[in-house]
Amino acid sequence: MNMTTKILIWMAAGLVLGSLINAFASDVTFVQDYLVNGVFHVAGAIFISLLKMLVVPLVTFSLICGVCGIGDINKLGRVGAKAFGLFILTTALAISLAIAVATIVGPGKDFDLNQTSQTEFKAPEAPPLSQVIIDLVPSNPVAAYAEGNMLQIIFFTILFAICILMIGERGKPIADAAERLNDVMMQLVTVVMHVAPYGVFALMAKTFSLQGLGLILPMISYFGVVALVLILHATGTLMILLKLLGRVNPLMFLKKMRGVQIFAFSTSSSNATIPVTLRATEKRLGVENSTASFVVPFGATINMDGTAIMQGVATVFIANVYGVDLGLSGYLTVIGMAVLASIGTAGVPGVGLIMLAMVFNQVGLPIEGIALIMGVDRLLDMMRTAVNVTGDATVTTIVARSEDSISMDTFNNPDAGIVEEVHLPHAKSS
Repeated sequence: MNMTTKILIWMAAGLVLGSLINAFASDVTFVQDYLVNGVFHVAGAIFISLLKMLVVPLVTFSLICGVCGIGDINKLGRVGAKAFGLFILTTALAISLAIAVATIVGPGKDFDLNQTSQTEFKAPEAPPLSQVIIDLVPSNPVAAYAEGNMLQIIFFTILFAICILMIGERGKPIADAAERLNDVMMQLVTVVMHVAPYGVFALMAKTFSLQGLGLILPMISYFGVVALVLILHATGTLMILLKLLGRVNPLMFLKKMRGVQIFAFSTSSSNATIPVTLRATEKRLGVENSTASFVVPFGATINMDGTAIMQGVATVFIANVYGVDLGLSGYLTVIGMAVLASIGTAGVPGVGLIMLAMVFNQVGLPIEGIALIMGVDRLLDMMRTAVNVTGDATVTTIVARSEDSISMDTFNNPDAGIVEEVHLPHAKSS
């Protein structure tokens, strides 16, 4: 049994067990204390920590290898510009699709505000764009690494790698060391992936034991439309772009990305999934490290496809609930705001709610309406993250294809990069 199938089975088992606990044992003290908040919580938290443990060193060593591998600073700028443009394009397409589908389906038109408890919602404030730009540059690189500030880490590491190139032969030992350390980190990713089925099981079991499927029922129209658009975007919009711009087989791509999508779904974190996404793009899809090492962490920070879809559907839903007619100009404003906000709030914590509050303010919708959708947001966040990492890998593949930095033999080989059994080293017999 391959690793992806094993993870899928354990994920389904966790979902079923969690739902059963929520339905039949939500008041049983022993189950809640020792299983949900004990075993499941501890195992899930350790698994997330294992993934996060890999992110900063892997991104650092991988980026140094990538920049030194490119060698040409102009090419690095070209790769960055292509990736940035494609991420903005996919975000615009995502929210346009969301608004179109939501307008046709009309979620919230028959919604009764009395059927759900609406709590007060205080919208977080977005920092000014000038501060976001200032925050790109770390005043203390050590603090940036300690806090896991991905944009600052990317900025410092790229600058550091460029300076390695600038000192010529004297920098070669550093580049060689980074390459070997990157190999070690990739092996560490493989090791961690072998405990993934059990970590995913624990995360699913805890999530669904606390937030059972019954939570979805009052918000089924909103939940259903968001889920539908997320699936349409991941399997439709992105795959059309991949076929037209990347000239590769979308079905092969989706098959090889299945494991990454499951990881993203269970962790709800694009950053925590970076190690798995990087491994998949390089080993499974055949993208060269010089491209993958830059585009994947960049995308994990600024790619907002899933969030944009949530914003589009949420805007239509809340407008219908409160009887507000936004009209064509209002929806165009939402699309423009979402794209601009994705640029202006990149790397800001809690960016999804900040962007949604900004959009609601701009089109005159009540901010307290956000409280309505908060109940199901945790479950939808899992799906959004899976779509986001699919977008990251899609853009990475398209950019790699345009730069001729992808091995099509590896891409077209269904068995390339499959996670193999880990064998611990043994002492040699004398």
